[in-house]
Amino acid sequence: MIVAVRRLWAAPRSPGAPARVWRDWWLVGILVALSVLELVTHPVAWVPVSVPMALIAIGALLFRRTHPLASVLVAYGTVLVVNIAAFSRLDSVGLYTTAAILLLSYALCRWGSGREVVIGMSLVLVTGAVGIVDGVHTTSDAVGGAIFFLFPCMLGGAVRLLADARLREKDQVKLLERELLARELHDTVAHHVSAIAIRAQAGRVVGASDPTAAIDALAVIEGEATRALSEMRLMVRTLREGEELDLAPQRGLDDIERLAFGTVPPVDVALLGSLDDVRPTVGAAVYRMAQESITNAVRHARHATRITVRVTGSDDTVSLMVADDGEPHATGRGWTGYGLIGMTERAALLGGTLAAGPGASGGWTVDAVLPKAGASR
Repeated sequence: MIVAVRRLWAAPRSPGAPARVWRDWWLVGILVALSVLELVTHPVAWVPVSVPMALIAIGALLFRRTHPLASVLVAYGTVLVVNIAAFSRLDSVGLYTTAAILLLSYALCRWGSGREVVIGMSLVLVTGAVGIVDGVHTTSDAVGGAIFFLFPCMLGGAVRLLADARLREKDQVKLLERELLARELHDTVAHHVSAIAIRAQAGRVVGASDPTAAIDALAVIEGEATRALSEMRLMVRTLREGEELDLAPQRGLDDIERLAFGTVPPVDVALLGSLDDVRPTVGAAVYRMAQESITNAVRHARHATRITVRVTGSDDTVSLMVADDGEPHATGRGWTGYGLIGMTERAALLGGTLAAGPGASGGWTVDAVLPKAGASR
């Protein structure tokens, strides 16, 4: 049970929750009209309290997608306070349209993060328990009321699980398709590069005796290189799922110093040692790791006054160290973030290592060591 609650607490918000749509406004309008109709056609107890409570519950529906926890806290908190104040009254307090709060518990379990679900459901259960204790007299009524009250929560959780499963399915299909595209890219580019190599060798052989043949070989090389570049751009554009293709040179070690501009706390960057013979792929990886580490420090390092970045080159390796001087307990960010997982995987793919944890004198430190030539396997 404890493990399940911890996993739920760490769960992110479910994607796909749109902002307010026209259907929400129609829903609120219809519920307000029904509330007015109920006031006209039925006697309502404690009108100065019942009407505002219903309007709060209905108005919160407009924010249930974007702010599910806040909507639940406001609406259910209001209902809980009123129920406690009206406890043991003989007449029922509230409009029937106040039942719209059940849609808020559905939205909480459908789109809220794990923390939001745990906090919000605690209030939902307390409110439901008070209402059931005050309004039922038999066990069967209590069971039926609990099922009715919790059904939207279970429905929201079930829809969320189905949507997440569908999303994972689509991601798996995309991953398989990308693997196929990567293989096709390799085969296509390898064909053009092989043709370039053969023509270059032939041009060297006949260049001295037949300059015209060498010029023809250069023309073929130019054509093959152009086609290979076009194939690579087309494939990369496809892999980026329609995003605008960035044809700018990839970032490297020389670009790390630019990460120090405009950040709070300030970033101190130093490039030390021999870094001229680092492969572009390794340099790009070091840049991305430094960027991710600085971003994490800016977001999570409480009361930090400086972030230190050191890139050091030795004979065969290049090392990266990013450290902040924030409070130790506030920067214990652990290994649960996807950023650290991605950096660790990137380092491993290039034959290196990455470690992250609390620094010796406080704060948080990321240390990575990569071979200059990349993975040897």
